[in-house]
Amino acid sequence: MPTGPREIKTMNVEFVNTLSDNYAYLLLPAGSDAVAVVDPGEAAPVLRALAKHQRRLTHVLLTHHHFDHVGGLSEFVATFPDLVVVAHEVDAAQVKGVTHRVVHDDTFIVGSATVQVLSVPCHTRGHVAFLTAGKLFTGDTLFSAGCGRFFEGDATQMFHALDVVIGGLPEETEIYCGHEYTEANLRFAASIEPGNLEIEAHASWARSRRADGLPTLPSTLRAERSFNPFLRTRVPAVANAVGCSSERPVEVLAALRTLKDGFRA
Repeated sequence: MPTGPREIKTMNVEFVNTLSDNYAYLLLPAGSDAVAVVDPGEAAPVLRALAKHQRRLTHVLLTHHHFDHVGGLSEFVATFPDLVVVAHEVDAAQVKGVTHRVVHDDTFIVGSATVQVLSVPCHTRGHVAFLTAGKLFTGDTLFSAGCGRFFEGDATQMFHALDVVIGGLPEETEIYCGHEYTEANLRFAASIEPGNLEIEAHASWARSRRADGLPTLPSTLRAERSFNPFLRTRVPAVANAVGCSSERPVEVLAALRTLKDGFRA
């Protein structure tokens, strides 16, 4: 069970909008001139964000191999020859430019902060999340009010990722996802638990944030457990909504994902 990096330093995070609904993130550790980028789906907006900081780009962290998360990498590698590019050893085989292949529970240093690797295969076989200073970068595994599609894995793997690996972290862990999907995910959540007032309240808040052009992230693990159906697979109302038993949470998760894949609202 992950416990988080033993060395905790303050880490500031800056959102970078890429493509249509992706987020890349700048990690800005306190007391250091280093900066890391998580999932640069395209180079130009990330480079513009970097230009505002008097810091050295030292690392690119890749949660998985999909192009909308790695599309800007080639330009970064060409521009910054000493760049450390981190990816899981499985997905690294599909991404040109990876310099450091990692596995579950590996750690490395970005400036003054320790980053821990959490292996969460399912969306891709080598998907990882990165944990640093109480902030978790989940790529396409956990979204606010949702989870990623099971492209290269199954419900058992996703359940382990959500319930054991991510679920073993402190409740106050901040969640930074790879996409701005919150409003659509909450519409699905409301169809599963129409009586859940937390869903209604968070949907109202999310609409307001998006109307102002602001992200709905970060979330927290505590908040997600109150309205994210994919983290509520043992709740009888959620299980009943998909015709399963709450004593079989993996089956509930599989049924939820199947419904979500075809959901339109």
